[in-house]
This record gives sequence, C-alpha cells and structure tokens, in this order.
Amino acid sequence: MSGETQGTAASPEAPGTAAGAGVETTGAGEAAVPGDLAMTRLLWPFMLASAVGLVPFTIYSTFLVPIAHAADGGVAALGQLRGLGGLAALAVGTALAPLIDRVRKEWAAAGGLAVLAASAALGASGDFLLLAAFCLLVGAGTAVLNPALTAAAADRFDNDAASGRAATLITATQSLTALLAAPVVALPALWWGWQGDLWAVAALCAVLALYFLLRGRRRPDGGGAAEKAERPGYLESFRLLGALPGVVPLLLVAMLRTAAFMGYLAYLAAFYDERFGLGPGAFAIVWTLSGTSFFLGNLFAGRLLSAQRPRIGGERLMAVALLVALSALVGVFFAGSLYLALPLTVLVGAGHATVAACVTTLLVRRCGALRGTALSVNAAGMSFGVFVGAGLGGVGLALGGYPGTAAALGGLTLVALVLARLVARSAPAPVAD
Repeated sequence: MSGETQGTAASPEAPGTAAGAGVETTGAGEAAVPGDLAMTRLLWPFMLASAVGLVPFTIYSTFLVPIAHAADGGVAALGQLRGLGGLAALAVGTALAPLIDRVRKEWAAAGGLAVLAASAALGASGDFLLLAAFCLLVGAGTAVLNPALTAAAADRFDNDAASGRAATLITATQSLTALLAAPVVALPALWWGWQGDLWAVAALCAVLALYFLLRGRRRPDGGGAAEKAERPGYLESFRLLGALPGVVPLLLVAMLRTAAFMGYLAYLAAFYDERFGLGPGAFAIVWTLSGTSFFLGNLFAGRLLSAQRPRIGGERLMAVALLVALSALVGVFFAGSLYLALPLTVLVGAGHATVAACVTTLLVRRCGALRGTALSVNAAGMSFGVFVGAGLGGVGLALGGYPGTAAALGGLTLVALVLARLVARSAPAPVAD
C-alpha cells in the first residue's frame, strides 16, 4: 500500500487524535508523534499483556529440570515439547491471520490471553501429556495475542508515524521481557515453586482477558454496515496482502532474519565455551549483553523511524542494519579474541533489533487496514524461521564447524539483504510538500 494511504483510522474515542493523546501538529499541519512516556501511559495495558505473553515459556525453559522430574520424563524429551509451541504458532498464526482484521482486536487479545490462562493451569499439573498441551496452547495463544496487541496499539493513532512507533513499543517491551523475565520468575519461585509461577500467570492472564473483553465492548464497532460489507473475505485477505507493494519480500526478510538470529543464539553458548572457555555463569553476562543491545536497538530504531521526516528511511535503515548484522555475525564465529567477539556480539543484537523494528514499522505503514493480517503472518513466519535457523545452523556446524555455521546463517542474512533491496525498490515516492 502506498505511503500516502493512512492506517486504520482511530475511533472517535481513541486517544490517537490531537486532543486525546496530546499530539501536537507541525507547522505544515502534520500530527507530531507523542513522546515515549505519553505513548506508554496510553498503551500500558497492551505492553503489560505483551510482556505476560512471554512468561509461560520463560518459566518452562528456566525450570526445565524440575519440570522434567515432576513429569517423570527426561530433560531432552521435555525440551522437545517446546517445539510443539512453534508448530502451533505457525499453524494458528497463518490460519487465523485474516480474522485479526475482521474482529475487534481487543477481543482477539482477550481470546489469546484466555488460552494462555488455560495453558498455564494445565502446565502447573506437571503431567507429561498436559505439559504437551501446555506447549501447544501457549504457541497458539501467543500466535493470536502478539499480532492483535501490536495491531491494536497501532490502531490507536490515525498517523502513520505514530502508529509505527506504537507497534515498535510493543515489540520493544517483548524484547525487554525476554531479557528480564528469567530472574523475575525465579525470585517468587523460591517461595511457591514453578507451579506457583504458572498459577500466578494463569490468574494474571485471566484478569487481563476480562479487561480486554470489557474494553472491546466499550469501544465503538469501528465501521458501519457499508464498511463491514467491503471487508475482504478470508482468502481474499491473503490475495490483497500479497498484492501490496513490497510486503511479501518484507515478510520473507523477517523470516530469514529470525532464522539467522535464532540459529546464531542456539549455538552461541557452545561457541563461547569452546573458543574462550566461558562456562554458564560467565556466559550469562554475554547473554545479558546481547539481550540489552537487542532491546536498545529495537527501542531507538523505532523512535528514529517515528519522526515525521526521519533522517534515514525505514527501507534504507533495514538494509544497513542487515549489512551490519551479516558482517558482525560472521565476525563473531571467526573471532580469536574475546575482546573482539564481545563488541561483535553487541552489533549482531543491535543490527537484528533494528531490522525487526524496520519490518514492524513498514508493515504497519504499508498494510493499512490489513495490518493485523500482515502482523499475524509475520509472527507465523518468524516461528518457522526459528526452526529453519536452528536446523541450518546445526547442519553448518556438523559439516564445517563454526565457520560452517557462520556460512549457513550468513547466507540466510545475505538473502534477506537482497530481498531488502526489493522492498526499497517498491517504496512509494515521497510526497512533495
């Protein structure tokens, strides 16, 4: 969709208007983007729900050994159940993608939270089969929850720049949660155990589901009968999405970037251990360094792109970030010094975070009324990317050691860089003042 086409218009009560959100206008009459603090005050329920959505699998990964004991299963077997969540996210995210734009997004978020509440309650039992159901339901629930929250946050504003910034604030919250969630869930578990963590998550998800259900009932329907009649059908939504300029290569960039980054993370601890002798305790510092760089990269890239006239366009910034990420990723696996590997690790995280922010912003801006569908397909594609990256990284490691891993994952990033060029060529011409 052209850059002149606005996103979904904010509803009359949505605080995305100049009066409701304190949005100032520039001299040219354009709406300025609210500051991050103002947006956070408006979007905190969406950000909280987004953060909570990552907690169930964080608990599962953090307490995998005691969970395996409770289920009378091996750690390897319980670890493999985690993959069921990715498969469920891929299937549900793709199947339900067009429906995100056909229902109130608050209701879609409420449904996702309700599924997470049920999954956490099942997981707390410690039974092997119920833990398998837990993994499936968490994957399915987040496949609906995350794109619904991101699209709903973007819909709160009728300005493309503000909509894109709102969406990237949601993704920045997710990256911060991924960094902090493990120590956060570990502390209360000292008192009530991992089962208590899951019951607490179940209760919190249930409360948030009720909140979004009631919030959706209070908001206007978002369109009259004529507008509803013009909404595309299920298959038509996929066709229209594929016809938007640059959207398909943009979705492929997201999938390939995720594959490269997650494949890199899957073998990073083993690499640091073998090359530099860093055990789990010392490597935790490296992991925190990588996570912090990802969070800050996502946060600041989203802010940069939210300017009415950014110094660098999203398409160009995405290409530059992919080039940095490619160079740094290959450099890490060839680094012979810890003092070289650490800054390269920071660059990999920051580069991939910047690409992620660019993808989210460009999807929100280009897809307009189909942004919910696009974000859902994007989430499903990234779930598939997780499996592709871990698999290809392992193949590269088996065939050529860490240089082979660098070649496999670097190749994925290189293809993403070529596709980013196609996205840039499809960018609409800037509107003259």
